Amino acid sequence: MTFTPPPAFTTRPTLEGSFGMAASTHWLATASAQSVLEQGGNAFDAAVAAAFVLHVVEPHLNGPGGDMVGIVSVAGAEPRVLVGQGPAPAGATIEHYRAEGLDLVPGAGALAAAIPGAVDAWLLLLRDHGTWELADVLGFAIGYARDGHPVLERVRATIARVAPLFEEHWPTSRALWSAYGDGRAIGTNVELAHTYERLVLAARGSTREDRIDGARTSWSSGFVAEAIDSFVRTPHRHSTGGDHAGVIRRSDLERFSASWEPAVTAEFRGHVIAKSGAWGQGPALLQMLQLLDGFDDDHLDPSTALGAHTILEAEKLALADREAWYGDAAVPLDVLLSVGYAAFRRDLITDAASHEFRPGLAERGGFRPPLHASISGESSGLTGGVLPVLPNGESRGDTCHLDVVDRWGNIVSATPSGGWLQSSPAIPGLGFCLGTRLQMTWLDPAAPSALTPGKRPRTTLTPTLVLHDGRPVTALGSPGGDQQDTWQLLYLLRTIVGGYSPQQAIDAPALHSTAFPDSFWPREWVPGGAVVEARLGASVIDELRARGHVVTVAGDWELGRLSAVGVTRDGLLFGAANPRGAQGYAAGR
Repeated sequence: MTFTPPPAFTTRPTLEGSFGMAASTHWLATASAQSVLEQGGNAFDAAVAAAFVLHVVEPHLNGPGGDMVGIVSVAGAEPRVLVGQGPAPAGATIEHYRAEGLDLVPGAGALAAAIPGAVDAWLLLLRDHGTWELADVLGFAIGYARDGHPVLERVRATIARVAPLFEEHWPTSRALWSAYGDGRAIGTNVELAHTYERLVLAARGSTREDRIDGARTSWSSGFVAEAIDSFVRTPHRHSTGGDHAGVIRRSDLERFSASWEPAVTAEFRGHVIAKSGAWGQGPALLQMLQLLDGFDDDHLDPSTALGAHTILEAEKLALADREAWYGDAAVPLDVLLSVGYAAFRRDLITDAASHEFRPGLAERGGFRPPLHASISGESSGLTGGVLPVLPNGESRGDTCHLDVVDRWGNIVSATPSGGWLQSSPAIPGLGFCLGTRLQMTWLDPAAPSALTPGKRPRTTLTPTLVLHDGRPVTALGSPGGDQQDTWQLLYLLRTIVGGYSPQQAIDAPALHSTAFPDSFWPREWVPGGAVVEARLGASVIDELRARGHVVTVAGDWELGRLSAVGVTRDGLLFGAANPRGAQGYAAGR
């Protein structure tokens, strides 16, 4: 069957071609990737070029001091996960944070910083599967940073929001970002350009791989690591209102190296969905799909009240399991992803919305986090364009995404994030700041995602690869913190079950649950909460409320920033991008 047909105004054609396709959350990143493809580079060269451009043009959503998770297939081979999520530093112990008077890891400030993983991961991808030299790949980002690029209105709005924090407590950030906030149409980041140029200068060796490893060493044990170590030792203001020194050191960066892991997979309606491991939230999407696989198609249409209700209830169950079990530890994924477990959990979905927090496997224990209900009835999942930034620097989970496929069958989906300009004070001379991923850990040793030196925080970054008949056919993803997999779920249901084209699926009305603890400080939740775009329709919204959902109605085009690329059955490449915010683009030929 096919789902409710999308309205005529959302039926823009999916972009098709045979040379290469790129899509991302910013047009300059997409254009850079496409330029690489047209000059003979492969999907991995293009993805790395786009990623470093995103550091320059979306500094409120990601940066070199942050992290990334990617999932790739090399010419149709088994998908692998690129791990650019750094772990907690050696000094990041629960005892230290408790001694600082903290009950939660702050949402902004260097105490929230994991070891930066994004840059090393992108360089690892370039070394192992790219073909271009580092200087050529970084040339796009260096040019935009040094010579200028259009400044997004949302960048200026973010800087204005935290201007008092910069003025009173973070003078290095004020010096770096003040020019962006004064209404200029073009912005530069000469410090960041210089940082990337120094990496290029460090890329020495007899082979391309050796030269890239030289840049990686310069990052992890050279001038970047030294500057970070020196700067964070001085106490500075955190989002909790206190002044604290960071604990990250040069030795932490020296110990970290990005890596490759096998993907975690599950089958849904003849397709295999590939995700990262349970040190992130990726398997939660697989759990959602397995819960929904037991329903008939009428229950899977997000545009109807029955479908929306069923989907929201499945999201709650899967994300409750995420809280109870997921982390950089031993996670019982063999059980959580089993057919029998999905059938057992499916029976919990009734005609009425649940307001309970219901993780499974109670007989095994599992972590039950403290549940801080949102006073306003809304959570950080209210909008999907750019999630709220508070004056204290707290920022709840928006980020970037990119997808690339090339004519040789190479495909990559990647979600870079962290190191937002509002994350912590800018590091002098580097042109960026550290991330805040440790806020996703708990200061409770019983939690599978407890703050532990050397352990990865449970990241929300969660790109997706879809395989059919043993070959990758789609790479997709979205920014949006906790909501990334809930929005990708809608895409998969609409394309695999409902017959939508990729662009129709991205354009269609979105919704998601907020009935689980937020991964971001201060870790609130909304019992029975759901957020929907208004164009879902009054009758559907009214029925959801009648079923007991606590519905927040967002604007018509506010939820999600999905993009996707892939290969059609007849071998054409396709790309599709999000119209929300008029910022995402797909390009190809």
